[in-house]
Amino acid sequence: MAKIVAKTYGDALFTVACESGEAKSAEFLEEIKVIEEVLAQNPEFDTLMTHPGVPKQEKLQVVENVFRGRVSEELANFLAIIVSKERYGDLTDIFEYFTDKVKVQQGIGVAYVTTPSELSDKQKSEVKERLLTTGGFRKMEMHYGVDKSLIGGMVIRIGDRVVDSSIRTKLDKLTKQLYEIQLG
Repeated sequence: MAKIVAKTYGDALFTVACESGEAKSAEFLEEIKVIEEVLAQNPEFDTLMTHPGVPKQEKLQVVENVFRGRVSEELANFLAIIVSKERYGDLTDIFEYFTDKVKVQQGIGVAYVTTPSELSDKQKSEVKERLLTTGGFRKMEMHYGVDKSLIGGMVIRIGDRVVDSSIRTKLDKLTKQLYEIQLG
């Protein structure tokens, strides 16, 4: 359900941004980053906005007081809609969905690369360049992680695509094939 909500409201925000011009998408992204930073620094705000004992009108007034004049009119109105529809708890997912959509629009690929040991700067650069040439992206946002259980190779995830060239996976496949031979 949360994914449907994030998609619905994220698509609506994206439509508003597109109707206002491509620069508006970038402006919304910057404003969303600021909003997320403010919310992360003030966890009591989340508590207030999700508390069932606080009337909706008071929540709307808080949003009005905190955000109106500090973010674009469209984003302030969007936040008011989120609160009035009692979807504040989905705000992080909505913002994440919107951010992903804008990155696709701007040709920015987001890659998660996992290796069994830390990559050198040269290796990171080579992986990034390879992804840029094969993925059709203008820019890459890279996230690197270490998982010693991979033994060797790497796992790359971009969106819902996964390329797994790890030794662990190859050994798992080989083990499965050997079991099938024994059973057959």
